[in-house]
Amino acid sequence: MPSVSDLGQLPKRLVLGRPVRSDRAGESLLPKRLALPIFASDALSSVAYATQEILIVLTLGGTAYLYLAPWLATAVVLLLVTVVLSYRQVVHAYPSGGGDYEVAMRNHGQFAALVVASALLVDYVLTVAVSVSSGTDNIISAFPSLHEHRVLIAVAIVAVVAAANLRGVRESGKAFAVPTYAFMAGILVMIGTGLLREVAGSPIVAETSRYQIEPDAAHTGVTGLALLFFALRAFASGTTALTGIEAVANGVPAFKPPKSRNAAITLSMLGAIAATMFAGVTALALLAQVRYVDPIDACRLVGFPDCQTAPQRTVIAQLAAATFGGDTSVGFFYVQATTALVLVLAANTAFNGFPLLGSVLAQDRFLPRQLHTRGDKLVYSNGILLLAGFAALLIVVFDADVTRLIQLYIIGVFTSFTIGQWGMVRHWNRELRSETDLLARRRIRRSQVINTVGGSLTSIVLVIIVITKFVHGAWLVLLAMPVLFGLMKAINRHYSNVARQLVPDTDARLLPSKVHAIVLVSKVHKPTLRALAFARATRPDHLTALTVNVDDAETRGLQAQWERYDIPVPLTVLESPYREITRPVVDFVKRIRRDSPRELVVVFVPQYVVGHWWENVLHNQSALRLRARLQFQPGVMITTVPWQLESSIGRDDDRGSGPAPGDLRRGIADQPEATPYG
Repeated sequence: MPSVSDLGQLPKRLVLGRPVRSDRAGESLLPKRLALPIFASDALSSVAYATQEILIVLTLGGTAYLYLAPWLATAVVLLLVTVVLSYRQVVHAYPSGGGDYEVAMRNHGQFAALVVASALLVDYVLTVAVSVSSGTDNIISAFPSLHEHRVLIAVAIVAVVAAANLRGVRESGKAFAVPTYAFMAGILVMIGTGLLREVAGSPIVAETSRYQIEPDAAHTGVTGLALLFFALRAFASGTTALTGIEAVANGVPAFKPPKSRNAAITLSMLGAIAATMFAGVTALALLAQVRYVDPIDACRLVGFPDCQTAPQRTVIAQLAAATFGGDTSVGFFYVQATTALVLVLAANTAFNGFPLLGSVLAQDRFLPRQLHTRGDKLVYSNGILLLAGFAALLIVVFDADVTRLIQLYIIGVFTSFTIGQWGMVRHWNRELRSETDLLARRRIRRSQVINTVGGSLTSIVLVIIVITKFVHGAWLVLLAMPVLFGLMKAINRHYSNVARQLVPDTDARLLPSKVHAIVLVSKVHKPTLRALAFARATRPDHLTALTVNVDDAETRGLQAQWERYDIPVPLTVLESPYREITRPVVDFVKRIRRDSPRELVVVFVPQYVVGHWWENVLHNQSALRLRARLQFQPGVMITTVPWQLESSIGRDDDRGSGPAPGDLRRGIADQPEATPYG
């Protein structure tokens, strides 16, 4: 019959499966075919909303500014290629998995490293929230009746993805590979089909092309600097296409050897596919004359029915319907299904990156040590659970609204990009000072140029994002990052203080001058007998049986029993006029320590151990409170003496309330004789 502990483990085993031995850690490493869908799904899936976010900003001025979209998309693609090339240098130079955090720590110092860490932690949480919310939008585009349940659907998806990751990296990789490749195939086929139809003279037309857009009053007729600012804001929204690029650099340890080479190849594949898909979707959206506005202002889409309650179809949904023959076609449902799946699974990038980064930070003593511990399936379970909790909270707070969440998104991404790239420039400068081989120096200079260009571009983009997104919600991230920074500094100070105090010194090796044992007594029963016997077996210099008088009648009865049973240990009674137990005991221990600072005090605490967890509520928990107070007293040891009780369920017999006097006296007397008591 299974034990209580076995039954308690059953739900965990149903979710996680069997535990994995530590010596099988190498079996969880990823080949490139699994690493691509795991680490690239975030960057690849961003094509589902990056074009859409550009259109949301440009359509604030109606359709007059859509001519800017091709130029903005080109700038985003060039930035994407530059960042991918820059991160290829990172994975070769720093293959341990710290990514931008390690680059910053090695080349800029602790301050910059913690700025990067706080940015990345925020970014990973937002990756999950944005990806899952966007996936929910695409589900609703296919099934509009689910609109009112969007938050519940999104939170449930986070829970499922977290559970899949808790089962292990390889298992989640296999589960996520098929949808990611299916999404890539669907989008590329859609782009190819749409462009072929355009060339063949049968262009695709979006369902919203016939609608007019009512311009926002503040964005009509902008020129000069105002137009530049407007274009930069749209560009900043489009840079969401770069999210997830850094995940490969943070996940190098998860690749099969040669780790750096495989990670670099995966990164190049990611960049090529993401750039092609983003450019293709943007081109198709402009050719099909897709109209898409901010969901909170859906009624600016003149002619859109039920604009106050009905959700807009996403850009991807409109393109799929136009390309494959309507919203009842197989192609439409295929694209919607794979897009929704890959957006959901894009969160898996964060579920791999966040725990790895958390482990590195915990090892450096900036986060709790629990984040460095692997769980049953050789994954960082605590990091996965923490990420899922914060992402679900954001989804609830922001109602799973992609447009609101995305305003918070890219500041963290480009903060880490920028600091990391300039850190790499410093790294190459240092390498040049020590390298003498001409071929190696030429290679280093090429890498230095790549990172300099990358750092310059990402610095400019970061400034653009902060300026254009600040009032639209980005200030929350700029507030959250310093809070995280301060928290990590405080954790580091705590661990450093603990380490400093635990360094062995001469005093720590000195034996105590004497040992004073104290046995806490509430009644004359078997737990008291066992505690007294164990205390005598340690042969202390002094032994005190201690009770607290909270009821005169009960105390007199206890003293009478003590004498009647002829227990060979004096009973000391502490008065407590206010019926407290903990304070008098703590004060008694303090007096002993004050009188004899080198004397060790050992407090023996008898404690019941019940058969069922719920039976704990039926017993006084004074032993727990005593231990909690005594553990803060220097020179005091606490020894819990458990007495295992049998469960009373199903038993009608009455075996009495205590031991026979002879048994009690014999139980104590059978122990070795102690030294004289004080």
